Formats: sequence, structure tokens, C-alpha cells
Amino acid sequence: MWTDFKRIARSGFVGFWRNAFVSLSAIFVMTVTLFVIGGIMLVDQLLGVSLENIKDKVDINVYFVTTAEQSDIEALQISLEALPEVAEVTFTSRDAALIEFRERHENDELTLQALEELGENPLGASLAVRAGDTSQYASINQFLTEQQENEDPQNPLIDRVNFSRNQAAIEKLTAIVDAVERTSVVTMIALVLAAVVITFNTIRLAIYTTREEISVMRLVGASNMFIRGPFMLQGVMYGVIAGVVAILILYPLVAWLGPATSAFFQFNIFSYFISHFAYLFAVIVGTGIALGLISSILAVSRYLRV
Repeated sequence: MWTDFKRIARSGFVGFWRNAFVSLSAIFVMTVTLFVIGGIMLVDQLLGVSLENIKDKVDINVYFVTTAEQSDIEALQISLEALPEVAEVTFTSRDAALIEFRERHENDELTLQALEELGENPLGASLAVRAGDTSQYASINQFLTEQQENEDPQNPLIDRVNFSRNQAAIEKLTAIVDAVERTSVVTMIALVLAAVVITFNTIRLAIYTTREEISVMRLVGASNMFIRGPFMLQGVMYGVIAGVVAILILYPLVAWLGPATSAFFQFNIFSYFISHFAYLFAVIVGTGIALGLISSILAVSRYLRV
């Protein structure tokens, strides 16, 4: 068994160097594929973090009348927090709302002057409601609408809910999240299938040059594994080399893009690349090995029939 293994390994290495041009072609094709797959993984992570940051800034604001009792506001807040769709509810008091209003209009003397002339705080308290997922804001709005409908008209609590104003942004964000997830999956599947087909044809070209040798080995009683083994080893070599080259190309690229992504997306893609290097290396090189093995097995199968 050990002797067979050494023969298979030696034959695999000899075949790899004997068909150097074909080997380089297969490695080039797999390198491009693995580079694109690695790039998609990084871009998907970048978009995912960016979308999460945007989602954190989207919410529904519930504005209360200025005469609302604190106990009624707290009761509504507790009811909202009990909803499974709600991730967080933030309370803003009337005084805090007034301070924020002054800060936003600190350069607008006319507005500040009008505020002073009122002599009292015209702003009510509010609740900022953030959902666990953007698709859940509609049900939260439905809950708030029912609360408004059940209020005493003579003693209202909720002044308005700004869901309709944010609805377009929420729906667009939901569509973007869904589209990114679907596109990433479809693109990854398409690339893997394309890589299998292209690598299969490239490796089949290498096997074609030794088809007569394979036929002779098959006729004299060589096992399928003994014949297939060298080509499987070559496929593994293609995958390992292509994966390492793809990583080496990605490294300077993400190092260059790191500062830009940090400034624009608040996410340093180079830091992510370094901190998750083992994972990325395993996925990219592992994918290359799997592609090489599958392609080699498929390509050599037709020559095992005599």
C-alpha cells in the first residue's frame, strides 16, 4: 500500500511538471475563480456591516402630546418592549428633546428667538423604536396604530408616528438587504459551477495526452484508484497553488483598500482580512482543492472504460 502511494505521488508530480503549460493554465483559471470568490466573501462582509450600520439608524419615532403623563408613556414603552419584533426602545424626555432642538438650530437665530417668545417647551416626549429586522417595522406600526385608535379622544397620548415618513427608506433598505443576500448566493454558486466546468476541461486536456498510457494500465489490471490517483494529486496541487496565489493577490489589494473602507464604511476590510486570515485561507484553499479533486475525478472517468 505504501509502495502504491509513493508511485502515485511520484507519477502525480511527474505529470504536473511534464505538462507544465497545461498545469499553469489550470492554475491560472482556478486562481481567477478563487480570487473572485475571496473578493465576494470580503465584499459581502463589507456590505453586511454597512447594512447593519444603516439598519441601526432606521427606526420608528412615536411623538407624544405635551400633556402626556409619564406613567402612560412608560406603560406604552413596556408594551413595545414586550413585542418580539422590537429590538430596542429609547425614551427621550421633553427636556432632552428641547436641548436637541436647540443644538440642531444653534445657527438659526430666528427659530431660537421664536422659541424664546413661546415661554414654554412646545416639544413632547418621544420613543424611538428599533426593530430586529427591517421587515418587522410594518407590524410595529400596526400595533401603534391600534393604540392610537383605542385612545380616549378627550385625553390623547400619541401625537403622531413617523412610520409613513420612514416607510420608503425602510422598504428600500429591506429590498437592498434581500437583494444582496440573494445576489451573493447566486453569484457564488455560478462561479463554483463555472470553475468546475472550466477546470474540468483544462485538466481533461492534460489527461488526454496520456490517454493511451491509461488504456494500457487499465488493460494490464491496474486499479481505478491507481490510475486516478496521480491526476487527483495534480488536481490538489492546482487547488493549493491557485489558492495561495489568490490569497497573495488579495493581501496587497485589501491593504490598499483598508483606509478607504474604514473612512467610508466605518469598517476596515484589511483588519477583517488579518483577523480572519485562517478562515479565509481555509475556505479559499479548501475550495481550490475541492475543485481540483472533483474536476480530476470527472475528467479521468471516461478513460477508465476500456
